[in-house]
Amino acid sequence: MSRTSGAHTRNTQLCVLLQSDVCLLHVSFPCFYSHQTSEFTLLVSNLNHAVQSGSLVVPQVVLSAFQQHKEVKLKSSPADLVTETDQRVEKILISAIRNRYPQHRFIGEESVAAGERLELTDSPTWIIDPIDGTVNFVHRFPFVAISIAFTFNKQIQFGIVYSCVEDKLFYAQRGGGAFLNGEPLYVSGQQDISRCVVVTEIGAERDDVALSTTTSNICRLLKLPVHGVRALGTAAVDMCQVATGGADAYYHIGMHCWDIAASAIIVQEAGGVVMDTDGSEFDMMSRRVIAASSATVADRIAQVIQAFPCCRDDEDNCRCGATGVN
Repeated sequence: MSRTSGAHTRNTQLCVLLQSDVCLLHVSFPCFYSHQTSEFTLLVSNLNHAVQSGSLVVPQVVLSAFQQHKEVKLKSSPADLVTETDQRVEKILISAIRNRYPQHRFIGEESVAAGERLELTDSPTWIIDPIDGTVNFVHRFPFVAISIAFTFNKQIQFGIVYSCVEDKLFYAQRGGGAFLNGEPLYVSGQQDISRCVVVTEIGAERDDVALSTTTSNICRLLKLPVHGVRALGTAAVDMCQVATGGADAYYHIGMHCWDIAASAIIVQEAGGVVMDTDGSEFDMMSRRVIAASSATVADRIAQVIQAFPCCRDDEDNCRCGATGVN
């Protein structure tokens, strides 16, 4: 926490206290808005304390429901699920933040599923996935995360991923490094694709083109070869494995901005590379991503994998079959 503690005295702070009746999260950051410049510094000492003391209400909502029977509804495919807990957590988070910052904008997975327009502007915007890994959550497979990113001028300023069952808090601020439960994170730095563990997801897409492309991509990587291909069932946690150095790369086609916005800055601040699957600059609305330990590994994956047709997150009246990770 040494990188951020000094900012308490250097800057005037805004305190974000996400609360309903009791504490949810404590995040404070100094915030400067002008016509030309902005600065955001995420201070997470209070958040770490809240996690360690068990006083975070939102994770407790998730964990208390984890072992219980769940009423499950389908969204766009038999693998695209939603529960009451997804909806409840998102409502709690958005309501709490909006009470403090009524002018801020929101992009939430369940809000968009309910028909709200997805639009990323230059305005301060919170991108929220209340439960990343809903299929895991339904089946009690222990990789379930809450993902929150904050953007300004369409740039991700900080990201938080809390893996609830593991009790792991990943977070990063632009220019301030990446951390896991208070300890600095660094990517592996691996340059040799043949020595890599690569993480990906099958996703919720079930049309023939998406399935054949997804499986053939895995086959092509295995034949390079790579050490192995893994899938945890949550894009947010998958990407964070690259930040820890436990995995050397992650790629996916068909996920949504709320799946990867927070993790993208965590990987970048841990020293990793994040880009589009075609090798171009990362665009969180494109629904394509490679996150890797080095540009060499990222470029090699981009040369091998193919993308199936998938409309952008910010396309109006998007009706493509790809539905991300659930």
